[in-house]
Amino acid sequence: MRYIYRVFAILLSLFLGISILSGCSYGRMDTPDGLKDGQGVDQDGKTFGSDSDKSEGQQEQGLEDAKQDDLGPGQGDHQSQNDNAQDQGDSPALFSLEDKIEEYLSRMTLEEKVGQMLIIGFDGFEAPAAVKEMIQNYHVGSVILFSRNVKDSMQLVNLINQLKAFNEGNPLPLIISADQEGGKVSRLPKDATHFPPNLVWGKNNSTQLAYDIGKVTAVEMRAYGFNLNFAPVLDIWSNPQNTVIGDRALGTNPDAVAQLGVALMKGLRDGGIIPVIKHFPGHGDTVVDSHVDLPTLSHDMQRLRSFELIPFKRAIEEGADMVMVAHILFPNITQEKVPASLSPEIITGVLRQELGFDGVVISDDMEMGAIQKYYGIEEAAVRAVLAGTDIVSICHTYEKQKQAFEAIIQAVHSGRIPMERIDESVRRIIALKLKYGLSDQPADASSIFMVVGTEEHRTVANEAWGRE
Repeated sequence: MRYIYRVFAILLSLFLGISILSGCSYGRMDTPDGLKDGQGVDQDGKTFGSDSDKSEGQQEQGLEDAKQDDLGPGQGDHQSQNDNAQDQGDSPALFSLEDKIEEYLSRMTLEEKVGQMLIIGFDGFEAPAAVKEMIQNYHVGSVILFSRNVKDSMQLVNLINQLKAFNEGNPLPLIISADQEGGKVSRLPKDATHFPPNLVWGKNNSTQLAYDIGKVTAVEMRAYGFNLNFAPVLDIWSNPQNTVIGDRALGTNPDAVAQLGVALMKGLRDGGIIPVIKHFPGHGDTVVDSHVDLPTLSHDMQRLRSFELIPFKRAIEEGADMVMVAHILFPNITQEKVPASLSPEIITGVLRQELGFDGVVISDDMEMGAIQKYYGIEEAAVRAVLAGTDIVSICHTYEKQKQAFEAIIQAVHSGRIPMERIDESVRRIIALKLKYGLSDQPADASSIFMVVGTEEHRTVANEAWGRE
């Protein structure tokens, strides 16, 4: 009898031990508390980018192995969801992407929200005190760099790391962006791989080459610390007198531009960079340069649907995340004679309702002559937001950046801009930053030359230049 009791006790102990161990497999996802200490949050709520992780440069040793853990939309969702399910079981504490977005939004002040709706630029190879103030005190969520900010590889990495360090204490990581189109519109240092103008390699009509160019560009931009590229250009060069677009276009045919543009967009996305399709609804038939004055096109909607909108429509169907809207007047389309960038009929009506785009809308630079000759910066910023713009670009002047910020805040307080309109934009911005796992973790300068200008990347460039 004593032997039976002893066996029973052993079996009971084993049973209890197994039960306890089984209970350990059920985890809990804490409510997001802001992206801290260089961490990002992916689509499944997993954090990554901590100090123990490899640097971006070390993770990106070339075209083939780039972005294995930050795949673009539809490139890894199913697997990551399965992995998360295995890790977390059926725990009711799991947060959906919508839950996480609302959690961030609920913790943000109006000033923090409006700051996310601005992108700023500046002069010089170092960030001035004004930029630090705009990021820290005005909570600006995005910065754009130009050739005027780039001296060499080490300087660029240090500058971007400096900008990210300024952002400590803000609720979301910074977007660090540039116009890296290729050809004359290139911002990366001479060490990087440089591609010809889009029109040059676009003549090959190779979607594989377009994809590879996008992927190489993304890998190298990430190595420097960028996370967004204002490309691809989806304008169709239909007017030979158009010098503002010219060889920046991928071609003169809507279908060719659509195919190559989508492939380039996917290459950027799969390389871990947010692509921005531009310049909606089409800048290819203008003569006036919007940097100087306001272009006017007499096209009606039938013309746009059959020509200019074709590449944009295709890119949106293929999952475009961000669209830049141009400063172009369409008097035969809009009742109010304002540029597309300030027009609810173009942004909310055509882009969002007709084409079904629900991603982030960004304006072209509000300091261009097309806007500054006819509107003050305060009115332009408020009109852009009312029209449906999510991020307003002010790429040069500190005083105008502050004025735009304060004008939007005042318009909310006065009731001219409903709070719901602000929240709508900030939700989209949060979703974009979460989707791409943005992080303020500094780039590793020591690994730059293991990534940029590699032989593998030069091979792609040689093909683009036709040097094979």
